[in-house]
Formats: sequence, C-alpha cells, structure tokens
Amino acid sequence: MPLLPELPRVQNAVELLDAPLSPSDLEESLGDISRLNRYFGGSWVTRSHLVRLLGERLSGSVTVLDVGSGGADIPIRLVRWARRRGLALRVIAVDRDRHILDVARRRAAAYPEIFFVQADGLRLPVRGAGVDAAISSLTLHHLEPDAAPGLLAEMGRVSRLGFVVNDLIRSRAAYVLVWLATRLFAWNRMSRHDGPLSVLRAYSAREIGALAERAGVSPVRITRHPLCLRLAVVGERRYLGGGLRPPSGSSPQRLRGLSPRSNTREAKRGPLWAR
Repeated sequence: MPLLPELPRVQNAVELLDAPLSPSDLEESLGDISRLNRYFGGSWVTRSHLVRLLGERLSGSVTVLDVGSGGADIPIRLVRWARRRGLALRVIAVDRDRHILDVARRRAAAYPEIFFVQADGLRLPVRGAGVDAAISSLTLHHLEPDAAPGLLAEMGRVSRLGFVVNDLIRSRAAYVLVWLATRLFAWNRMSRHDGPLSVLRAYSAREIGALAERAGVSPVRITRHPLCLRLAVVGERRYLGGGLRPPSGSSPQRLRGLSPRSNTREAKRGPLWAR
C-alpha cells in the first residue's frame, strides 16, 4: 500500500502554450521543450518504443505520423537517427496551430524527410492504415477525459502497425523534479509555468488504460521510465482488437482532404495527397 494517496489529476487547467503567444515567447518555449526532451530522455523514450514497434519494417521505407508535433524536435531527432543508419524514414508532423508549425518548418528546413500538416489530432486527415506508425509526445495530457480517447482512437485508426504515446508521469517526485528542471534549463517564463502544471494534468497508467478501453484500442502496453519522468503507451496491431483494424480497401501512404498548399514539399514530391 502506498504511503501517500495518488496525486489527483488537475482538470480544466490551461497551459500558457495553449493560449495566443508572442513569436518570441513561442520560439523560446518550443526551444525549452526540445532542450528538456534531449536532457531528460523524452526523445529516446519515443524512439526506443517506435523502433521496437516497427521491427523488420525499418528495412524498407517507413512513414511515421507525429501528432501534436510542436517544434518538431522529435521528428528531427528521428530523422537524424535514421540517416546515421541509412534508413528511409519520413515523418509527417501534425499540429493544429499554424504559428507553431511556422516555427517547426524553420527548424526542420534542413530535413526534407519531414512534412508538415495543420490539422486537429482528433480529426486526422489520414486514411485508415495510411501510415506505418503514429507517435505523440506530451500531447495527451492537454486533452480532458472526454476528448483524450479520441486521440488514441485516431492514432490507432491511421496506423498500420500501431502507435506510441509518450507523456509525463504524474507523481509528487515528478512534480518536484520538473519544477527544478524548468528553473535550471528552461529560459522562458511560460515553460516554468507549464512544466509543473503538465505533470499535474498527466494521466496515470490506470487512467490511460481506461482511456484506451473507451477508445477501442485496448489492451495497450504501458511502460514507466522513471528516470525520464515519462510513461510510454504502446498499442500494437497484432495484440489489439477493433480499434486498430485497418478499414477494408484502405490504401497506405495516402492522405485525404488536404490541399497541396498545406505542405509545399509534399505537393512537389509525390502522391501523398488525395486528389
């Protein structure tokens, strides 16, 4: 029996990153997230579970969808990792905020393997089983319990092999450590506000299991990474039921409902966009 009761989840709180921001605040905040992901292993958590999920598929061409991509630090690190190993990896980075996407595009200018789409994670403009895998980092906790299952369901729907969700552990120790980390390594006031609040908004493993059940993608594998202060949630198609069955007649690697102008790289490079 634990000495202290579980830290309750804070609901209906608003992080500053979710509100309109000045360009300088947005740039600095996304930079802080990237730095903290690098220092504390958030990027590694996503990559390690994604590599395991993809398995032998990595020997061929792979497309990964990153939902709530933010400043694209994880797509950039995934592409760097793939380049060093001679792997053919492309990442579709999705975010609903066009200002965040503008920052991400600038940061990823040297990575033509990364494509950007403005879209809502609850209504992904991707055909069923249209990508090999879907990932999401530090996004789930932004959604309240009535909306969070929709994200998991959409990630399951669009992926052929499964999905990886990476978010914070909610605990008293994580709160204290994130508070300290944002004072030591974050440059922007927003990051110092949002970091500890994100811990309080994060879902526990038990709560994520219930969300996955509601989303129709249960069972999922949930792994704690306490040194990284992260939980990884993996849904693999070979283990999952109805929520991850590709629709009959689905065509991989095709997106629907998007104008080619949503991404100039894609418009020039081939048939990802449905006509």
